[in-house]
Amino acid sequence: MPPRTTYRHGDLRRALLEAGTAMAREGGPEAVVLREATRRAGVAPNAAYRHFADRQALLAAVCAVAQAQVAIAMETEQSSLPPSPDRAEAARARLRAIGVGYLRFAQSEPELFRTAFSVPLDMTDAAAPNRAGPSGLTPFQLLSSALDGLVEAGVLPGERRRGAEFLAWSAVHGLATLETQGPLRMLDDEFREAIGQRVLDMIEHGL
Repeated sequence: MPPRTTYRHGDLRRALLEAGTAMAREGGPEAVVLREATRRAGVAPNAAYRHFADRQALLAAVCAVAQAQVAIAMETEQSSLPPSPDRAEAARARLRAIGVGYLRFAQSEPELFRTAFSVPLDMTDAAAPNRAGPSGLTPFQLLSSALDGLVEAGVLPGERRRGAEFLAWSAVHGLATLETQGPLRMLDDEFREAIGQRVLDMIEHGL
């Protein structure tokens, strides 16, 4: 049977995006190919152009999905925190959960993590709704919110708040990249966890 030219079982854009995300999960951004996405969706290649102008457009959409998955991982870590009556302790724990969620996502989904930041963007996209988790916040917004919480709890001086996102993000992203794509790939789980905690210590006390 020749490929369908129309999609009869729902939303073709969603089907193509799901196929692209699956390809990214399997092989990173290089694996996201528009023709393969249409094959997996069961439609003719030309049908994809109604929704994505080219392969780069599909990859950008998959990148947004991957960042939303990072946000979900961060929120999951935060939601697992036990309640604390100590505002300072709770604020510190929420910031650490952001970093833990980020690192764990990188380890569990290395190719999707690599895809999440594979399309060159600027900070104007940091608050795009299609990059958000269930709370409606993107990874960058979740980090910003946790840092604001430190200020509100009296942990982080207000004059040191500006730009703190970039310091924290750089440190955690750098470690995640080294552990998934670089020379730290061979670390055993116990040592990797310890290194991650020390980086989070460094961020918490260095801000």
